[in-house]
Amino acid sequence: MTPTQIVAVVGRPNVGKSTLFNRLVGKKLAIVDDQPGVTRDRHYAPAHIHGHNVTLVDTGGFDPTSEDPMQQGIARHVDAAVAEADVIVCVLDGSMSPTGPDRDAIKLLRRAKKPVIYVANKVDTARHMPGANELYELGIPEIIAVSALHGRGTADLALAIAKQLPKLAKRARGEPEEAEDEPDEVTPRIAFIGRPNAGKSSMFNRLTGSERALVDDRPGTTRDPVDARIESEGRAFLLVDTAGIRRKARVERGVELVATLQAIRSIERAQVVILMCDATTGVHEQDARLLGMCLEKRRAVIVGLNKSDLQKKGAQEQAEEKAREELRFAGWVPMVHLSAKTGRGVKELLDLAARASKEFKRRIPTGELNRFFERVLDKHPPPTSRGRAPRIFYITQAEAHPPLFIAMCNAPEYITEAYKRFVANQIRKEFDFRAVPISVEYRARKRNENAPPGAKHSSRK
Repeated sequence: MTPTQIVAVVGRPNVGKSTLFNRLVGKKLAIVDDQPGVTRDRHYAPAHIHGHNVTLVDTGGFDPTSEDPMQQGIARHVDAAVAEADVIVCVLDGSMSPTGPDRDAIKLLRRAKKPVIYVANKVDTARHMPGANELYELGIPEIIAVSALHGRGTADLALAIAKQLPKLAKRARGEPEEAEDEPDEVTPRIAFIGRPNAGKSSMFNRLTGSERALVDDRPGTTRDPVDARIESEGRAFLLVDTAGIRRKARVERGVELVATLQAIRSIERAQVVILMCDATTGVHEQDARLLGMCLEKRRAVIVGLNKSDLQKKGAQEQAEEKAREELRFAGWVPMVHLSAKTGRGVKELLDLAARASKEFKRRIPTGELNRFFERVLDKHPPPTSRGRAPRIFYITQAEAHPPLFIAMCNAPEYITEAYKRFVANQIRKEFDFRAVPISVEYRARKRNENAPPGAKHSSRK
């Protein structure tokens, strides 16, 4: 899975950026505003645009010329998002004439030398087009008229975004595409993520045997991902240290946003992610949020409870118990007690990482998978849902890197969520997947269609 490209949505206040963000993401997410202390959970979200997965970034409304400290902070935040973005969507208000802040913002975007798509929002009907056309006074070569509220024109915007993505743009011009940066098939890529001051850089340095990453007691020391290749007991690993990700906005919001986006990319590029947690302060909601991000990206995950050298045995057991309670939505994730200072748990951590990397690439033969699945169906067939008894014909593994299974059935919409969790857990238990999230998709299939070699129809009536 290649890293997704980043699309930043920018513009002055009250032009409808967040509404457009929600429309492109396909969900009504709780977009926060840029005030100190407000959570930033939804400044970014995955989106699927014309066959491409992207990370969409919402930004605060900004006025580049304002001297208000709040606006200056938002401007730094926007500048950081623009610097990190592959494509920029500049949202303008199509219901009114151009403003001074609009002109200033466009000047800044031109200096960024990034692909920019200009959007006139609030064009709810054709009657509003004359107002939107006034925006051409800004010297913009092309404007896409949309209504984020009603969805008008957003399909054209999605197509324009897809055309500007570097890979698609090269293909459209007939230029050769660069080789995709796939994970090394031999050397697993291991990314360290976590909150600030959890010990990521210290553990990175412990494993590399050098001061590759700057270590400081002050949170936020690491800014950019740092890579290093190591060997241990004849096994090679590519380690990636990342910046700590905080839940609440504090000082350098722009820098932190970039660090978060870079951490997302590091997760996507990795096969295995090690979530470092400070065992002395306990696992928090933000740790759970980061773990959820890893599961959403379908990465293998190991939770490292660091700073165990500061705890007695009883306290360590209590810390693990509390961690498992906080992370109960992924109770299968392996945990290891670590000490970056003394080296405790390092061998176990690398052993788990090597195993998790193999799980990430594992492929189960279709015949073996279906012999197991027949036993599951005999004992626990799908329950009747809304008056209909769904039937599963066979299951196959469609992908590795990471594992993805496809279950063909007559009525996928009637498979309950509880049964889906049951099937995933059975696959995990039978084939000993300890660190990788199990994804099973249910698809409709007619009984007279051919099954893949090794698969048999369920005989259940």
